[in-house]
Amino acid sequence: MTTTERSQLLPDLPTVADFVPGYEASAWYGIGAPKGTPDDTIAKLNREINAILAGPVAKARFAELGAAPLAGSPREFAHLLADETEKWGKVVRFSGAKPD
Repeated sequence: MTTTERSQLLPDLPTVADFVPGYEASAWYGIGAPKGTPDDTIAKLNREINAILAGPVAKARFAELGAAPLAGSPREFAHLLADETEKWGKVVRFSGAKPD
């Protein structure tokens, strides 16, 4: 497991962070809207998406996949994007990888 927490599907399987403190590499998906989308539209989309993610059908399906929905606000998503960009940017720079 490369997430910071053990999987509910495999609770006895240790995470990499159990052996390498601070290690975390997880996949995530998000929903965005075009720049300039009205604030009230963003708020409604956010409210409806969070309601779906909180519902029993979505929770059950995510659990079947060994995943967990992460609801939040547009501001929290922007923060996640910034954090992930910084984290993986450091990895790329450290690796010396260059675009072809």
